Amino acid sequence: MPTSSGGGARPALPTRTLGRSGVPVTSLGFGGAAVAGLFEDVGEEAAAAAVEAAWEAGIRYFDTAPHYGLGLSERRLGAALRTRPRDGFTLSTKVGRVLEPYEGGGDDRADGFAVPATHRRRWDFSADGVRRSLEDSLTRLGLDHVDVVLLHDPDDHEEQAFKEAYPALEELRAQGVVRAIGVGMNRTRMLTRFVTDTDVDAVLCAGRYTLLDQEALEALLPAAASAGTSVIIGGVFNSGLLAAPAPDATYDYATAPDALVRRALRMRGVTEAEGVPLRAAALRFPFGHPAVASVLVGARSAGEVRDAAEQFHRSLPEAVWEGLRAQGLLPAGVPVPARSAT
Repeated sequence: MPTSSGGGARPALPTRTLGRSGVPVTSLGFGGAAVAGLFEDVGEEAAAAAVEAAWEAGIRYFDTAPHYGLGLSERRLGAALRTRPRDGFTLSTKVGRVLEPYEGGGDDRADGFAVPATHRRRWDFSADGVRRSLEDSLTRLGLDHVDVVLLHDPDDHEEQAFKEAYPALEELRAQGVVRAIGVGMNRTRMLTRFVTDTDVDAVLCAGRYTLLDQEALEALLPAAASAGTSVIIGGVFNSGLLAAPAPDATYDYATAPDALVRRALRMRGVTEAEGVPLRAAALRFPFGHPAVASVLVGARSAGEVRDAAEQFHRSLPEAVWEGLRAQGLLPAGVPVPARSAT
């Protein structure tokens, strides 16, 4: 059951526990990709201010990965969080990509980040790769431990992820090196397999349980609820379309199809008729399902963080969900959050 988060945060954010791990996460979490230059450059001061604003908003769950900005996300989050009490926040990072130095120059925009190409990513879901990746992450973070480690995008490495990477995570958890383990990716089929065939504490599902895409409801979320596995939702705005629907908006990291733009604009018309911004409904929507523990928001500025916190706490009348259903924009069987269900 939710409990209020500590640390004197205003406004208070509810806290849930990941599976049976005992690891707490605030319902609203901070996704660390944006402050590492996702799509566009973000300066050091702006990144630090975003993390500070998240702390002030009561956010105590922070997620990062080596992939984000070729380690820049980990370095920036580590620098911002090292001054905080280590038992006062939960931090997750990911394994599966090992960063190796690269001197060829250029930038990383082909992989989505506006940063210099100082390293190359190498896929590695071997047991040794998992351990090396975690050690490198701790060095970049400047911390002695992380709380949660997730296998990152094992899409094309399924069997190695199950046979080598996952057992390595189990061993790290048994040794007390990490407290919770899981997987983060977009594909719900493999996430569901991890829930049913392993003992993960949590899975991070990106972009597949949103107002525009409820694929996770078909199998993943019911399986997670049955197993007692927590689900963390990322990509709740589908890369931006649900935050600011427009012809040039992005969806799943590419230009949004016209049909989805029109659908998002219709959704905005429904929510705004009830005095609710579309992004507020998008943020709260995942909590209609009991398996959802936290929603990650990737913010690149303090202003975006404060707006996310404001929208998260906004009261949503039942008429918002009724209106979306009445116009065929939300299937009748999709659960929606109660007014106080955050």
